[in-house]
Amino acid sequence: MENSRGGTPGNRPGGTPASASAPLPPEVWRVGAWCAVLLLVAGVAGVGVWIVVTFKTAVTPVLLAILGTALLHPLHRRLVAMRMPKSLAAGLTCLAVVAVVGGAGYIVVAALIETGDQIVSSLKQAGRDLSKHLGAAGTSLDDIASNAKNLLGKFGGTAASGVITGLSVVGELIATAVLALLLMFFLLKDSDRVAGALRSVAPRRTGDIVEAMARRAYGAVEGFMRGTTFIALIDATCITVGLLILRVPGAVGLGALVFVGAYIPYLGAFLSGAVAVLVALADRGVVIALWALGVVLAVQVLEGHVLQPMIQSRTVQMHPAVVMLAITAGASVAGILGMLLAVPLTAAAFGVVAEVRGRYEAGGAGVS
Repeated sequence: MENSRGGTPGNRPGGTPASASAPLPPEVWRVGAWCAVLLLVAGVAGVGVWIVVTFKTAVTPVLLAILGTALLHPLHRRLVAMRMPKSLAAGLTCLAVVAVVGGAGYIVVAALIETGDQIVSSLKQAGRDLSKHLGAAGTSLDDIASNAKNLLGKFGGTAASGVITGLSVVGELIATAVLALLLMFFLLKDSDRVAGALRSVAPRRTGDIVEAMARRAYGAVEGFMRGTTFIALIDATCITVGLLILRVPGAVGLGALVFVGAYIPYLGAFLSGAVAVLVALADRGVVIALWALGVVLAVQVLEGHVLQPMIQSRTVQMHPAVVMLAITAGASVAGILGMLLAVPLTAAAFGVVAEVRGRYEAGGAGVS
């Protein structure tokens, strides 16, 4: 088959082979093109991270509002389906957020305050017990337990990235929460206009692609938030019941730690489970500590082999190594808040990549 200029597909018009005059093979050009694309994507991502860190005071409420909207959007849709005005439905949803988050926060804080001293004393006792068997390593554990509050304060100061402590921190948290709540109200009320806003910002030919990527990213975040909340509730309930049966002191506070830690996948469950086992070791002995360890491991096996596949099977699946790298990167950028936001943002990125790959494969199939 001849081309339009009279030459064969493998030759140039004058009959000279393409490989003879080309400085590099086509494979090298292809690799170079992919490297250029990766460098461009990395540059855009770096600029995005810099913007987020620089304007974190404004970006944090937006991200929290998106997460809250993704979690409670089904409730808003159900209220709208009951022929309730969108503004009223959004207001009731925000009131539900205040009631649920406020109630849960009160329960968690009250449980930790009530049992916090008991948990810290148990950790100290566990450190002293381990120091008898581990020598210098156990003494280090005892020192860590004795200085837990100081270490927590230092870690919190590092994670806050220089935010002024005291009343200013409380004021900033309240302002962030109020702004996030207002943004969530507007996102819920005007959810049908978001697609049009994205199309107006994007160029004409890319409007459909931008809307599809945004919907896929939002769907991934929505699935992650709902699935993680449900899994955290089941994990905390099972571990709390197990610790109550074993008569481990501070079981409710430890269950609260498990619930909060579940929003940091793998790492949060490991830390909260380790605290529960150490408390059981200090107050109930080695046998009860082993039983507590069995309870924690059983819950983790239930989560990894049953709950995760069943609940989050319709969302973006991420390898544990990717999750750990995302948590580490989030912690280095924004401390504790970065650890909490890293995984849902990574899920959104995976959703965008899946959408782009699906369109690329569909386009390739159409061409062939």
